Amino acid sequence: MPPLEEFIREHAEGDLVPWRCQVEAAERFALTLAEAEGAILELGLLPARYQRNRDMLTTDQQLRLFRSRVAVIGCGGLGGYIIEELARLGIGEIIVIDPDVFVEHNLNRQLFSSPWSLGRAKVETAAARIAEINPAVNLVPRLERFTRDNGHGLLDNANVAVDALDSVSARLELADVCDERRIPLVHGAIGGWYGQILTQFPGERTLQRIYAGRADGRGVEKQLGNPSFTPAVVASLEVAETCKILLDLNKHLKGRKLALNLLDMEIEEIAL
Repeated sequence: MPPLEEFIREHAEGDLVPWRCQVEAAERFALTLAEAEGAILELGLLPARYQRNRDMLTTDQQLRLFRSRVAVIGCGGLGGYIIEELARLGIGEIIVIDPDVFVEHNLNRQLFSSPWSLGRAKVETAAARIAEINPAVNLVPRLERFTRDNGHGLLDNANVAVDALDSVSARLELADVCDERRIPLVHGAIGGWYGQILTQFPGERTLQRIYAGRADGRGVEKQLGNPSFTPAVVASLEVAETCKILLDLNKHLKGRKLALNLLDMEIEEIAL
């Protein structure tokens, strides 16, 4: 038995491997924490931090999430919650794309914002936060605006792209690039009490149809604003949808959109 496997099995508690063992394995065998996590999962064991996942996800599915690469475009109201939930779920690599810094009006709803982060790049703050809560996740910060020109490179090898933008034109560019790269796109939009979520698979051009004639428009968020809770709700639905796509669960929002009204507590399913 290889020394690393012997060490992990010796320190496992049943099928769970405590965090302290993962850290010690990384130090003893000159591995990154991500490499140690991969080794644990490949042995059919489970890092103990994910033990509350195992009644709904198998260890093989947890390994599949660990081997996944998800791109999150936008690191504001939606993006912060999406990024943190993906990291806590155990996604191995998260590409975070955003050109902006935190400003004061972000403080009411953006998860990574604080008075001490004002003026700091959102992607840098996200990287620091994820390194704190799940150091086995590789967060790749991209301090740049997503465009049609740079989009192909930014989404390189991504399994899923998650829309956390607030501009119609940017969303349409993202939709076009995802279609060209054959990448599923999970779309979410928010404004005030309201939100929507759908998934666009390659060739469907769903967003292009929904936003036809509105390429120069601004997202509804600009008119309605956003409280603290709407981004959290829609972001969580986007993460659930991303998880299902990565695991090929075939229960995703193909050909339909969910429209959320949190004021009246209504969810409408709309066929596309």
